[in-house]
Amino acid sequence: MRNRLSFVLAIVWLSGVAASLLSAQTLKPGPQVLTFHSSVDDTEQPYGLYLPPQFNPKKRYPLVISLHGAGSNHRLNLRRVFGKSNAQGETDVEASRYFPKWNDVDFIVASPFSRGTIGYQGVAEKDVYDVLADVRGRFPIDENRIYLTGLSMGGGGTLWLALTRPDIWAAIVPVCPAPPPETEVLAPNALHLPVRFCQGGADPVVRPAGVRDWAKRLETLGSKVEYIEYPGVAHNSWENAYQDGQIFKWFGQFQRNPHPDRVRFVSSRYKYNTAYWVQLDGLTPGTAASIDASFTADNRIEIKTSALDAFTLRLAGHPRLKKNRPVEVKIDDKPVEVKSADTLSFRRDAGAWVAGSREIGPTSKKTGAEGPMGEVISSRHIYVYGTADSPSSSELQLRQRQASKAAEWCVDRGWFLGRVMVFPRVVADKDVRPSDLESSNLVLFGTRETNKLIAQLADQLPIQMKKDSQGYGLVYVFPKGEHYVLINSGLPWWQEPEPGAGASPVRRGSMFAGPIVAFGLMGFEDYLVFKGAANNPIAAGRFDNNWRLPKAVAEKIRASGVVTVVE
Repeated sequence: MRNRLSFVLAIVWLSGVAASLLSAQTLKPGPQVLTFHSSVDDTEQPYGLYLPPQFNPKKRYPLVISLHGAGSNHRLNLRRVFGKSNAQGETDVEASRYFPKWNDVDFIVASPFSRGTIGYQGVAEKDVYDVLADVRGRFPIDENRIYLTGLSMGGGGTLWLALTRPDIWAAIVPVCPAPPPETEVLAPNALHLPVRFCQGGADPVVRPAGVRDWAKRLETLGSKVEYIEYPGVAHNSWENAYQDGQIFKWFGQFQRNPHPDRVRFVSSRYKYNTAYWVQLDGLTPGTAASIDASFTADNRIEIKTSALDAFTLRLAGHPRLKKNRPVEVKIDDKPVEVKSADTLSFRRDAGAWVAGSREIGPTSKKTGAEGPMGEVISSRHIYVYGTADSPSSSELQLRQRQASKAAEWCVDRGWFLGRVMVFPRVVADKDVRPSDLESSNLVLFGTRETNKLIAQLADQLPIQMKKDSQGYGLVYVFPKGEHYVLINSGLPWWQEPEPGAGASPVRRGSMFAGPIVAFGLMGFEDYLVFKGAANNPIAAGRFDNNWRLPKAVAEKIRASGVVTVVE
């Protein structure tokens, strides 16, 4: 008994020593590189980090997230935001090797690598939020003083991230921004976001006129906007915008208000359905829904909506909500009877607004089950080729090569946008593990006759390519449990068009697809049926809110004779 007690006491003492040592370990102040573990492909992903001198773990710090431009990286960008450009004659590679001395600031600064140069949607967007989560987990961050900036591609990412999730950020600085094409419709979301645009007047890459239009657009919508143009400056306006660390002084003026009296929010995706105290519960993915909700007095709320079928107000902690008093709500100029509560939900019923939550059916589109195709590759996913029909050795090699080509995210081909690194797995259908099905989206190649996983899903799928169809391609996304499957039958979605055939008319516009086959999916919607190549579509678009084809589209696809459509 005494020996056992001594053993236990020793373990307790050693545990205490270990805990003491761990708690004593701190990061050095100044610039450095940290990593986080990515659930996308089980890699360690780097980000640049700056810690102020005399860092105090008992104090909450403002945080700046800074996004690099095309062909750049986290190390180089951390220099940029502190106003440290390359030395005379120094290449970007040389400048990335060290951090020069700069003026200290009382901010924490993080610069994600975000896989290189694919813009800031999909996997790269997830990486930014993973960096934000990692920094929040390591350091005491003031949640009302989180700021966002970026240059060129990163400036466009700044607009995209800020306008899709405006309630995270206290202020933003897009520098010579090149935003994704679908960003403009989100401009109303900047109502409470102070914005400073910085732009070179002679920029040949990002034209000043377009950035001026952005500034005017936000100003007209009521946002606090500054537009600074540097005469004669080309596509290096960040040297002026970040000179001597001036951006930190500008950011320091602003704090986020988590409970504004008015919330104006636009979104076309359930993925981005919350802003401040408003949540969009019923929309049509791909169609912009909007809400404009205001406290006009204590416990009195007036709301305007468009293309919206359900929403929730989460009012806990709002200073205009007085408990134990009636709440008056008017939606689209008509009063709706409610009970006083911290959470109020509303839905359309026979065209009229009523109190109550939206009923979500088993096949309804919803968060995590709305598409489009790009969502499949925006998180953890694997590529699966078929062996169900016992193919010959040569046919098996062809199928394996096709799946491997789709998975070639790791590229360094000398193209001006630089290196991109994502490392998904490629497996045969017979080698897919139960853990893969539980954790991953699946990109499945083949048909029900050739791929075992497609065969297992066949009774649930809305469309399928007929056996032995030649010269056609079918690619579409469909939800499966907590994940997605993307099915590509027949010709691959990246099939080269005939010479002189022109660009695909079905793409929504993906700026940084480059040579990466998989990233081309970011330009598609829910489904595509094509002949010869994607630039010759038979039909393309979105499934309805129950994951079925519109009637007219279904008839058009049936007429092709190569695809079966489920009623």
